[in-house]
Amino acid sequence: MKIALIGQDIPMLLPTLLTDLLFAGREGNALVAVEEKNPAMAEVLQGYGEAVFRKAGLGGSLTVSADRQETLRGADCVIYAGDPQAASRFFMDQSALESGEEPEEREGKPEPATEIEDLVNAESLGLTDQARVNGGLEGLLHTLRAGQAVLELCDGMDRACPGAIVINLGQPVARTTRIFLDRGYRCYGIGRTPLKGANGLDTLTKRLQGKPENIEAVIAGLPGFAFLLGLRDRESRMDYLPRLKKAAKGGELGQLTKRWLDWWDALPVGDVTDHAEFLPAQPDFIPEEKPEFGETVERRKERILYMNTVRQQGAEAGEGAMAQLLLLSKAPPVRPMSLALGLLRRESGSWPAVARRNGGELPQLSPEAIVETSLRLENGEEKPQGIQLPPALAEVMEEIDETNRLAARAARGDREALRECIETDPALGGLDRLYCQEVAAALIRMHQDMLPLWREE
Repeated sequence: MKIALIGQDIPMLLPTLLTDLLFAGREGNALVAVEEKNPAMAEVLQGYGEAVFRKAGLGGSLTVSADRQETLRGADCVIYAGDPQAASRFFMDQSALESGEEPEEREGKPEPATEIEDLVNAESLGLTDQARVNGGLEGLLHTLRAGQAVLELCDGMDRACPGAIVINLGQPVARTTRIFLDRGYRCYGIGRTPLKGANGLDTLTKRLQGKPENIEAVIAGLPGFAFLLGLRDRESRMDYLPRLKKAAKGGELGQLTKRWLDWWDALPVGDVTDHAEFLPAQPDFIPEEKPEFGETVERRKERILYMNTVRQQGAEAGEGAMAQLLLLSKAPPVRPMSLALGLLRRESGSWPAVARRNGGELPQLSPEAIVETSLRLENGEEKPQGIQLPPALAEVMEEIDETNRLAARAARGDREALRECIETDPALGGLDRLYCQEVAAALIRMHQDMLPLWREE
C-alpha cells in the first residue's frame, strides 16, 4: 500500500497521519511518500518519519522528495492538504475590498491594487464583509486559486496514479472536492469539523453533562454548513435535542443560532461563523479580520523543534517520547489516514463529518451535491442513510450547493459558470450583482499570476 502526502499543510499533520497508520491502523509494510520542496524541512521530515517507523516496528518506509511525480508514482491513495498562498492572497483581497478605509486604518496591510481602489467604495456598497474565507466574493477568489493547485495535482495524478483514491483537506472543501470528482477521481473531503468549536458536538455534549461515548448524533448538511438533527443517549434513548432547542430559543447558544433555529427548525453545529459565510450579511456577524490559515509562525517553529527532538532522540523514550506526545497533543482534530485505511482496506464502519458526492445520503438535495455527514461503509462501499432535512433548510442548502458547484466549474476556467456563480450566491444577497461581477473581474486580474486559465490575451 502506497500513500502519497501532498500539500504545504502535510508537515503539520504528519504526526497524526503516521500514528493513525502505524499504531491505530497497525498497517505493516506501508509506503508513505511525502512531497517537500524545502531541503532543510525535507531532512527534518525524513528523520522524524524514520524514527516513528522504527518505534512501530512494522516494516514499511517513509520517503521525502521534491519530485511530485516520484511522490505520486503508483500511489493507492493521495492525501492532499494544500491551500496555496492562502493568507497573503486573502489579505490582498481584504485590503482591496476595504479600500474605503482611511490610510491609518490600513497600516500594516498590503496596499490594494489601484484598479480595485478606484472601483470599490466598500462602506457604501456593503462589500467590506465579503472578505470571507469560503463564501462571497473572496470565497470565489479563494476557490479559483485553490482550484488551480488541484487541477495541477490532477494532471500529475493522471500520469502517475490514475486509479488513486483522494482524501482532500484543501479549502474550500466542498468546492475542491467537486473539482477532484469532476476530474474522475474518487474523492472524500474533510473540512473544519462540526465536532469542535463553540457550538461543536463536544461542547454541546458537555453542556448537557452527557458522556461523549454514550451520545448518538445525526449531523448533516454541507461542508461548513452542517446542522444537528438528532441527539440521543445510546443507553437510555433519552432525546437531548428538545433541551438544546429550548436553550437556543432563549439565546443561550448565541443570536445566530437562535435566528437560524427560528428560520429552519435546526441547530447549526460547529463554528457558526462558518455557516454565516455562506449567507447574506447577518446581524451579529462580522467576518474574522485575521483568519488563520494553517499554522502560525510560532506553532511551526515549535513543531519543527519537537520533530527534530524525535529525529535525534528517537520516539521510544525520554525526550523523544515526550516531544512526540506534545506533537500529537497539538495536532488538528482531523483524521484523514483513518478514512484512507477504511477505504483502501474495504472496511466496515462509520467516519464522522466526511464531505462527498451526495448520491442518496440527503435525498432532498441533488445527487451531485457535495454533502457532509457521517460516512458509513460496508466492505468499503458507501451505504446512504437517507437523512431528511427540514424543508426550509433543504431549500437554502440547494442554493449554497449550486453556488459551490458553479464556483468549482469556474475554477476550471468556465467564464459562464463564474457569471452564474455571482448571480446565484446567497452570500451576495442585497448587493448589486452586476457591480459584483466587475469587482470579481478586477480581483481576478489582480491574481493573474496564479490563475493561468484566467489570463487575458
